Amino acid sequence: MATEEDECMGSVKAQLAKLFEVSLKVTVPNEPDVEPLIAACTGKFGDYQCNNAMGLWSKIKGKGTQFRGPPAVGEAIKNNLPTSEMIESCSVAGPGFVNVVLSKSWMAKSIQKMLSEGIDTWAPMPPVKKAVVDFSSPNIAKEMHVGHLRSTIIGDTLARMLEFSKVEVLRRNHVGDWGTQFGMLIEFLFEKFPNFEDATETAIGDLQAFYKSSKQRFDADPAFKERAQQAVVRLQGGEDKYRRAWAQICEISRTEFHKVYKRLGVHLEEKGESFYNPYIPGVIEALTNQGLVEESQGARVIFIEGSNIPLIVVKSDGGFNYASTDMAALWYRLNEEKAEWIIYVTDVGQQQHFDMVFKAAKRAGWLPHSDSSYLKASHVGFGLVLGEDGKRFRTRNTEVVRLVDLLDEAKSRSKAALIERGKGEEWTEDEIESTAEAVGYGAVKYADLKNNRLTNYTFNFDQMLNDKGNTAVYLLYAHARICSIIRRSGKDVEELKNKGTLVLGHKDERDLGLHLLQFPEVVEEACTNLLPNVLCDYLYNLSEIFSKFYSNPECKVVGSDMETSRLLLCEATAVVMRKCFNLLGITPIYKI
Repeated sequence: MATEEDECMGSVKAQLAKLFEVSLKVTVPNEPDVEPLIAACTGKFGDYQCNNAMGLWSKIKGKGTQFRGPPAVGEAIKNNLPTSEMIESCSVAGPGFVNVVLSKSWMAKSIQKMLSEGIDTWAPMPPVKKAVVDFSSPNIAKEMHVGHLRSTIIGDTLARMLEFSKVEVLRRNHVGDWGTQFGMLIEFLFEKFPNFEDATETAIGDLQAFYKSSKQRFDADPAFKERAQQAVVRLQGGEDKYRRAWAQICEISRTEFHKVYKRLGVHLEEKGESFYNPYIPGVIEALTNQGLVEESQGARVIFIEGSNIPLIVVKSDGGFNYASTDMAALWYRLNEEKAEWIIYVTDVGQQQHFDMVFKAAKRAGWLPHSDSSYLKASHVGFGLVLGEDGKRFRTRNTEVVRLVDLLDEAKSRSKAALIERGKGEEWTEDEIESTAEAVGYGAVKYADLKNNRLTNYTFNFDQMLNDKGNTAVYLLYAHARICSIIRRSGKDVEELKNKGTLVLGHKDERDLGLHLLQFPEVVEEACTNLLPNVLCDYLYNLSEIFSKFYSNPECKVVGSDMETSRLLLCEATAVVMRKCFNLLGITPIYKI
């Protein structure tokens, strides 16, 4: 039996599911393993509903049941519910939907408990202990472009949501740091810098330009091309000088990437393509021994059911490719790192490639055939970032946009807006800088995350930095306003948490309380379906529902006789908003 203590923790949906599970066992004792179907209500009949009656009726109607249709099943489910302080009332509507109205005093108690024990008590608990999130993954010696920005922002949010849910997350940066282009880069480095170990970021200058020049040389000069091809062989054979030159180029690239990660507050552990290279031969040998690898037109391939092209794991020239590396990486993550969920965040164009890799892993018995349980691998695809012209986002001279410049521009625009509002006189330089950063970088992240990741979106600074509508600026300001209400009261919120009592007397207070209580299940849904926009929708709605409560004269906060209760409701809203910001990788601001 759930204790009262347990009943104030975590997802309301999960707690109701436990109660309905008991009822379903009594209602249909001969139908084992019936999962309670609980959903938040959108109608006026209740807060949540149990939707099992119709499905159960179709299962039992031919089995001599005493019920006469779904509404009767619904009534029985309602009547067999164990008593609980969670539930104020239940009713049955339509074809057996059991509607539940939550008890206001239980809701208030649950929110107060979260305030005193911390938001982490509301973390969902998925049935997975360890996950790999593979995201960002730029190529060495090339600029990070807007596609990497999407991968980095989406991957970081997924990692944060899983970490909040008590999952151990291995944040992996699978950088492209191996392959034929390195021969070209190394030879070019030797030419430009005979003492190549002195070559620094400053000496090489723009890595993108360095890459371009080496490519032009490679295409135009057959002798250089031959030396470059030899350099690949020598690098892959482990020759010291070539290894050192390769390491030098990787290091200079890393410095560039780090500038982006630092601005975004993103932490990753690099395990690039080169890391998995030593594992490839063993993995291919094991797959060959299982009879999965076959010869085809001189290459070695794995045939995939339902796909008209095979997965090439050894090219016809004997070299390895992306598929070889990805199979080795997947093997390593399952066997060495013992991950139960492996999540790849790349653009939708790579969907087919990963689909084939996962199917090959299922054929090999590495992954179960069903995706419903963990172990599993998931591809998180995302669409393009478009410019105002509706085409792929580029600068005027058709170059890829440098991410560092993009983020700096967002910050400087948000700084200009603060100065325009007179903050230059009121605030210290540090306050202006940190607020401009929080708002500027937050605006770029939120504009990306609020879209369903599979769709393309248009990059527009004016829209992102607008303080009206569904933007980070609006939400950050809304949070700062709540903080200023609490400050204006002159009360010590920590003291109120211990001594005060929260009451959800007014309809607008109750609506806000209900939305706050739905936070754990929203995070769970966003995690399970790998959709950060679900959390963004929740955060925006929270802000709107708070606004309705606060602007209602009947819900006056400071100076009213319900001041303590309403300040606690303000604080609970601010705490949940801050956790949403944290999960989205956005830094909150406390004054505007």
